[in-house]
Amino acid sequence: MQARIRLTTIATMLGCSAIFSARAEALDKVVIVSGSRVEHSSFDFPAAVDVIDGERIREGQMRVNASDALAAVPGLVAQNRQNYAQDLQMSSRGFGARSAFGVRGVKLVADGIPASMPDGQGQAATFNLDQAQRIEVLRGPFSAAYGNHAGGVVQLFTREPSGKAVLETAVMGGSNGARKIDVNAQGQAGGIGYLLDASRFDTDGYRDHSAARRDQAYAKLLLRPNVDGKLTVTASGLRQQDTQDPLGVTWATYLRDPRAGETDATDTVTPKRTLAERYNTRKSIDHQQIGAAWEQRLGDKRLKVSLYGGNRQVIQYQAFSRAFQAPASHSGGVVDFARDFYGAEISWLDVRQLAGGTLSTTAGVEVGRSSDNRKGYENFAGTALGVKGKLRREEQDVVSNADPYLQTEWAGGAWVLSGGVRRSRVTVSVSDHFLSNGNDSGSLRHARTTPVAGVLYKVSPTLNLYASAAQGFETPTLNELFYSGTGGGFNFRLQPARSTHGEIGLKTIIGSGVRLDAAIFSVHTRDELVVDAASGGRTSYRNAGKTSRRGAEVSIDANLGAGLASRVALTALRAVYDTPLGAVAAGSRLPGVPQANLYADLAWKDATGRIGVALETSASAKVHAEDSNLEKAAPGYLTFNARLTARRNLGPWGVAGYARVNNLLDRQYIGSVIVGDSNKRFYEAAPGRHWQLGASAQYRF
Repeated sequence: MQARIRLTTIATMLGCSAIFSARAEALDKVVIVSGSRVEHSSFDFPAAVDVIDGERIREGQMRVNASDALAAVPGLVAQNRQNYAQDLQMSSRGFGARSAFGVRGVKLVADGIPASMPDGQGQAATFNLDQAQRIEVLRGPFSAAYGNHAGGVVQLFTREPSGKAVLETAVMGGSNGARKIDVNAQGQAGGIGYLLDASRFDTDGYRDHSAARRDQAYAKLLLRPNVDGKLTVTASGLRQQDTQDPLGVTWATYLRDPRAGETDATDTVTPKRTLAERYNTRKSIDHQQIGAAWEQRLGDKRLKVSLYGGNRQVIQYQAFSRAFQAPASHSGGVVDFARDFYGAEISWLDVRQLAGGTLSTTAGVEVGRSSDNRKGYENFAGTALGVKGKLRREEQDVVSNADPYLQTEWAGGAWVLSGGVRRSRVTVSVSDHFLSNGNDSGSLRHARTTPVAGVLYKVSPTLNLYASAAQGFETPTLNELFYSGTGGGFNFRLQPARSTHGEIGLKTIIGSGVRLDAAIFSVHTRDELVVDAASGGRTSYRNAGKTSRRGAEVSIDANLGAGLASRVALTALRAVYDTPLGAVAAGSRLPGVPQANLYADLAWKDATGRIGVALETSASAKVHAEDSNLEKAAPGYLTFNARLTARRNLGPWGVAGYARVNNLLDRQYIGSVIVGDSNKRFYEAAPGRHWQLGASAQYRF
């Protein structure tokens, strides 16, 4: 029943989309800030960058998972794990695919404020999708301009508040007990723009033991004290209490029942009880942060200063099948930490005329610091599992970075020349306060200079060719340093991964309504960080030898006339080990990385914009779950979704609604994998056919 996706099939589908005739406005005016750090036409920038606009993010979606919108971006894999305790699984050109939870290897930024910590770990759940104006996704060499862990960059920008007050509420619901309510207000009063948003999302979960509640709040203030100055203040909060973790399952369990959890073979009291149920695996998150950015323009020049700070508290109950016999070096099955973090960035943009062209240079420095008060406890007390037991770990973990950078661009005639350099310095220190199992105190310091360069040539007003290259730098995150092997302490032996990136591409407008972007790329990495062992929520890592990633990306945006529009995103990627790694042979594919994936849609709106319908398709090649490629790979799949949207203005009122059906053909498939799980519980099932309904009402004062 599983769909086997071949490159020839995907290429055929792509070709069918590319032949549509075009009768709409040109698509070369999309403005980005990713890569160059200043407003720039994406058509004239020598990098692979895609923009997902607010309409695609908000319309016909529940706006809970960024993966719903990011599916339309080539080179980026964003998977909903059906597990809100572990967040989305996201990778860019294969970077970040091994993450056991959250996002690493991809830099997350929201309204100019980092959503990734100094060590590179981030949570896409902190993005506020209800008020998103656009998401910019940068891949390839220019990602290195964002420093450590930037295998790709995902930036979210919320709406700019202005005009008279607007109050809106939205109610949504769907399969598996999914329900959400959102209330927001925006406008301008006394010269201050304001945007306020609060939402609650609940789900019973598709998989057993996967219920969740997520509360989010967001506020944005915009002040313009002078004509050329702007102060933006943002604050956000995320709260999840006792979010259930269904864990992964073996292939046999998945075949028996995709929704079922893995039974615990060591449970002699209740043999049919699952691991997740026995240990009551769950996570509670309380995250809040505030940021401020000041921008002052002095003619063509610009000064920008941003500050941010916040705290994050997490309690996670993991599953260990031998809790009562845990070795002395084990830190227990309960993770409990409180994190304070803060940072700042200052940059200066200088613009001047040089050699018949315009030279734009940005110089800046970015600093950040996070401090964790971390404790670990046994996940049992007496004979009861799933409760906080004896203390097994207590430490203070501090990560900081200080990154000066310089970026410059010269544009003149048919040429655009871009370049930059960044000095990334990351320091990790551990102060161990639980000494009965040995002293794990220590520190690490890694530094590297990462240059990037690109050139774009304008062959004609509708065709640009470009090439770019860079060196990248990826240090281990705290979570990758926590364990050595299957039970040891801090892994101070881990080294940063170093990579060399190259890319060539084209951007063209076909007719007046079809934009096509295409790129081919190559990445060579030394000391790749790979999974050493993973079990019950605990993962340790080691350095591999050499790996390579070679691939191609194509995106097409087409306005077809008569209200029709289409979006196509295609990726082909060969990510392999170039050198043997123990039992892993050279040529083995990197786990968690599909060889190819596709997104395509065909949408129609009536002339008034009141009614819209669309058909979407997503496809992926098989995905290996571990390094040797000997275990069963998650098979490829092909799914279809349909959506209907409607809106109407009635005086000061605006009403809207949508209906969506995902996985129309009710395919059974693996949505994501847990890379390298030692117990072969790799697989996380995606839901079959499921639906959503939503309605909103807006009042304009």
